[in-house]
Amino acid sequence: MTEEKSGIAILGVFVADLAFRADRMPAMGETIFGTGFKMGPGGKGSNQSVAAARLGARVTFISRLGQDDFGAVAQSTWRTEGITARIVESPDGPTGAAFIYVNERTGENAIIVAPGVAESISAEDVESAADAIRGAAVFVTQLEQPAEAAHRALEIARAAGVATVFNPAPAAPVDDTIYALCDYVTPNESEAAFLTNLPVTNVEEARKAGDVFLDKGAGTALITLGEAGALLHTPTESTLVPAFEIDPVVETAGAGDAFNGGFAAALAMGMPAAEAARFGCATAGLSVTRHGTAPSMPTLAEVEALLARR
Repeated sequence: MTEEKSGIAILGVFVADLAFRADRMPAMGETIFGTGFKMGPGGKGSNQSVAAARLGARVTFISRLGQDDFGAVAQSTWRTEGITARIVESPDGPTGAAFIYVNERTGENAIIVAPGVAESISAEDVESAADAIRGAAVFVTQLEQPAEAAHRALEIARAAGVATVFNPAPAAPVDDTIYALCDYVTPNESEAAFLTNLPVTNVEEARKAGDVFLDKGAGTALITLGEAGALLHTPTESTLVPAFEIDPVVETAGAGDAFNGGFAAALAMGMPAAEAARFGCATAGLSVTRHGTAPSMPTLAEVEALLARR
């Protein structure tokens, strides 16, 4: 990375996470008792920002909030974590929220996201924060905000020579031209399957999906595979980076955000891609041992201690 560029710029969404724990999901028309509830900060972009900031990266987060109580939670979270916020406030709409069901026995989750005013993040909003994108060493975005905004931000980053990370989550149709702007595209198995129209249930299938992303113009496909780890797939190599086995698994919500935040932080530190992917796997492994999404993100010292064990 050049001296002029440092830190990470992230375009994305904040939502208030409303997490319910229960033994199972209720059927339609059914009411069941849960075993726990917690509200906390969430949203993929915001979670990734918290993850990277706790790992020592200088982070700027670009988004849109409502002027409401959930928006105040967002601002307080970013101040606490030392994240610079480049935010447009909308007085006429709500800050987003997410319903998160967490299986009490397995820690697996199902999520419904309502982005609120973040659904209206525009290319113009991105242009107003273009200086933060151009000055970063790494730029990250996802698909909880409109794809048009993500596309424009990736264009700005690519033109400025910034390393670009595109986390296509939640999976949604995108113009194939977006991939040529991506140094790294980082879907999980289901997102990769949706975007390539191929099954992705094992490493070999992930390699075939990775080839599709490369054919579309991505520099590297980095497909996360849950307990198996992450596949780093380039035109010249295909390497499975194993996950870290840590018990107990308490909650998997936020693991993908931990991985992406850790990967971006490692890139910003100057690590090569394979080492950065391992760093991301360690970050994700620690996150699933704790409740919540943003609150579960580990510190740099914790990740380094885990890496030293293997």
